[in-house]
Formats: sequence, structure tokens, C-alpha cells
Amino acid sequence: MKPLFAKQTVRKGVSAHSAIGLVCCALLYLICVTGTAIVLFEEIQRLEQPGAPEMDRIAPQAVDAGIANVVAAEEGATPTTHLYVHMPTEALPRTTITTDTQAFHIDAQGAIAVPEENAWAEFLLALHYRLNLPAIWGMSLVGLFGAMIVALAVSGIVAHPRIFRDAFRLRARRNDEVSTLDWHNRLAVWTLPFALAIALTGAMIGLFYISGYSLAAADYDGDSEAAIAPVFGTEPDGDEAAAPLPKVTPALDYMARNYPEVRVSYAILHDPGTRGQHVQIVGVHGQRLIFGEYYAFGADGTFNGTAGLADGTLGQQIAASIYNLHFGNFGGLPVKLAYIVFGIALTIVVSTGTFIWLNKQDRKGSPRPSIRASWWGITIGMPLGIAATLAARMTMGNEAPFVAIFWIFTLAAVAAALMASRRSTMVKAKPAVPEFAP
Repeated sequence: MKPLFAKQTVRKGVSAHSAIGLVCCALLYLICVTGTAIVLFEEIQRLEQPGAPEMDRIAPQAVDAGIANVVAAEEGATPTTHLYVHMPTEALPRTTITTDTQAFHIDAQGAIAVPEENAWAEFLLALHYRLNLPAIWGMSLVGLFGAMIVALAVSGIVAHPRIFRDAFRLRARRNDEVSTLDWHNRLAVWTLPFALAIALTGAMIGLFYISGYSLAAADYDGDSEAAIAPVFGTEPDGDEAAAPLPKVTPALDYMARNYPEVRVSYAILHDPGTRGQHVQIVGVHGQRLIFGEYYAFGADGTFNGTAGLADGTLGQQIAASIYNLHFGNFGGLPVKLAYIVFGIALTIVVSTGTFIWLNKQDRKGSPRPSIRASWWGITIGMPLGIAATLAARMTMGNEAPFVAIFWIFTLAAVAAALMASRRSTMVKAKPAVPEFAP
């Protein structure tokens, strides 16, 4: 029977298939690299801007003063729809007020100290969260890769029935190929619980956009806020008529009196300066995985209840625990260091997995020198690109073009590896000069 496609077409299809697979592996590797880095997200912010004022606590009256100062600084601009006050925490002992357009660090008296400048930390977070793509596309793609890690972990166990029995078997002295395979399998076993937890929570966070929009379209006439209200609570109806700014002091005093064991991490003003404004306090509960509970207050300081993230339905508590479990934001610095170690191991597993496939292709007589060179370029280039963005932050400042720098260095490393591979291939293919006896 005559083949459906010509050999040349088939060869091009195989090359395209391999290239697509390489891109998927590269993105998965990037997610692991950046995820490991942003475990220290708060510490990176402190490193970026060491001169910002720090404090263990701030008085409620100083918070109100800071809000008033920031709103006054925005006079003439489009009114902000949300105003966030980051209260001092153990990981980030700073008070920062953020509006829709800008952010400021304030001192212990509520005076504006300096603008917040943590563009490098935000760049790393965005690279991990959405791969520098628009939010709905990037986060959905990252969520799919989380599901892919789950599938790879499960299929890896099935494909290696002796994987747990050989958990501590290393044949590093045999050859590079055997050593690569053993390190891949051993690290995969040692990090399996971590990988499954990270992958599952990452998939849930990343696919939130798809599931939220789908649920809103199917059951809530496209209202995304109504779709997530059963989990995170509802907001009062808005009223855009002008009104004086609310005070957060009554809400913070109420929390101190009635919930002394809860550490306030955020005070949020919704629609500030309007009659529909209200205050929301985010309180962190010790010895819990949840990122916090929402405490709702009216503009006059009246307590209106909680969302139920701490003591509501099991689904609510699970949803509120996903973020901290994914990023290691519990247990302090020891847990963060453990996440970094496991994150590095998972990154190595992803990297060596591609090399194992390439080695298998070599044994089959179908070597992929260009793919191998590209993968070496990616493996080295992405960490190099991140290091280059850090150097740019230190030399060029907060406005450095981090996205462009990262991708330029990464692609340059891939191009250099490809050129070196082709040069090596040409040297090997060059015919030997015949020798003549005298």
C-alpha cells in the first residue's frame, strides 16, 4: 500500500512533534524553576528594597492616617475601586498600601515613606503564575501543566514496578546514561508526596479561571462573583454616591478584642469614598493551612460576619488552604527551606526526564542532536536568564525590562547550544585527510 505521506513529510512531522514536546518540557521546567524561587517571595521583596521601613506592628490610628495620605496623593486620578493595606507579618514586617494604580510603604506613624519597588519579585511571580501571558491563558496553561505532573508521577510509578524497592539504589559509576536514569528515579520517589501536593494545588489554582468562568456561564448568567460567593462570601450592593472614607480603626479594635489569637494580614477597603464602601479584614489563624479568614465590616465599623473559610464547609476550608500548601507559606523558614530543596529536586527530575528520552532515541538509532542541544540550552539558559534579571534589577533599577531580558538570555543560550552542536557535527562529518607513506 502506498504510504499516506511522503518520507520527507513524515520526517518534518516527526521534527515538529519533537519540537512541540520540547516546548512543553521547557515550560514545565520553567514552572518548576520559578516556583522554587518564589518560595522566598517575601524575602525577595525585602532584598529588593532594604530601605523600606519595617515594624512588628502598627497602631490602627496610624493605618487610618496612612490611608488618608495615600488617597490624598492620588487626588485628581481615577478613584480606586479597592485599597489594600498589607499589615506587618513575620515574613514581611512592612505596612504597604496599594491602590488600583500604585503602592506605598508607610512608616509607623502612617506617613508615606517610599513607593513600593518590588518589580523583580512580581516578575518572578508572574512568570510562574502565567508564563508572562495574559492571566486567563497563562494561568490555565500552568494549571494544565500541574495536571501533567500528576499524570507523569502516577505513570512513572506504574512504569517502574521496582521504583520503591530501588529507592536508594544508585549506579553513578556505571556511565552517565545509567546515572541520569537512577538520579531521575530516586529523586522522583523521594519527592513524590511533594510533587503530587504541588501539582494538584497548582492545577487547582491555575484552572480556577476556566472552572470559575465555566460555572458562571452555566449557572450564574456569567456573573463570576456570584459563582465564587459560596466559597469566599458575597459583597454588599454598590452605591457610587460620594461619601467620606471609612475608618479601619473600629474594625481593627474589634478584631483585637474579639479575636486576639488572629493575626491581621490585610485590611481591604472596597469602593472607598462611596456610600457602598465596606471594610474587609483578612485574619491569619495559627496552626492552620488556610491563608486566612475574611471578616466583613460596614463603613461604620459594624461587624457583619465571616466568610467561613476557617470554620465553614469542608470545601471552603480546602479552597482556602490550597495557596499556602502550594507555596509553602506555613511553618516559617524551615518549611520554606524544605520546599526549596524539594523544588530543586523536582526541577532535576523534569530536566533529566528529557535527557532519558533523548538517550533512548539514541539507542534506537534515531538521535536528536538538535533537540538535545536545545534542551541543554534551556536547562542552562533559564536559570541564567533569571540571574540576568536580578543583575538588571541591581544595576538598572525597578524599571528594568525583566521579561525581555529573561527571554533574550534564554533564547541566546539555546542558540549558542545549537550552534555548538552543529559545529561539532560538521567536524565529525569532515572526511579524514589520507596519509601517504614516505
